[in-house]
Amino acid sequence: MKELKRILLIEDSANDAELILAALSENHLANEVVVVRDGEEALDYLYRRGLFRLRMEGHPVVVLLDLKLPKIDGLEVLAQLKSDPIMRVIPIVVLTSSREEPDLVRCYKLGVNAYVVKPVDYHEFANAIKGLGLFWAVINQPPLGALPSAPHRQPEIK
Repeated sequence: MKELKRILLIEDSANDAELILAALSENHLANEVVVVRDGEEALDYLYRRGLFRLRMEGHPVVVLLDLKLPKIDGLEVLAQLKSDPIMRVIPIVVLTSSREEPDLVRCYKLGVNAYVVKPVDYHEFANAIKGLGLFWAVINQPPLGALPSAPHRQPEIK
């Protein structure tokens, strides 16, 4: 039996995080979902430092990333991950309320895998999350070795 891969949800809104978790659960997506509330926590989780230094090795199968985050915003998280030769293979889906064209363009220039605007209607929101979860956690096949389990170097602090 294949091991289920983790999904990392980076979302500062408790309400949105709860809706996303409920939508994944309603659609029987059994993957573990790790929720972090800001960009700094997200980078600490991914690079296994700080509170997350002892977490299980390996990377999430997908990162669901909000743009408007405290401490380090989503664009900076995206830029850091996509500039790291080891982390850049992790699929990142921006899941945001921003419909601003500059955000969309910047995300794609930085290498985002998908950009999804959060629907306002709950049923549309749940369906969008179902589709994302099924595609990235079940259907999508990452390249062999794309999600290494071995620890790696820490990024430079700028």
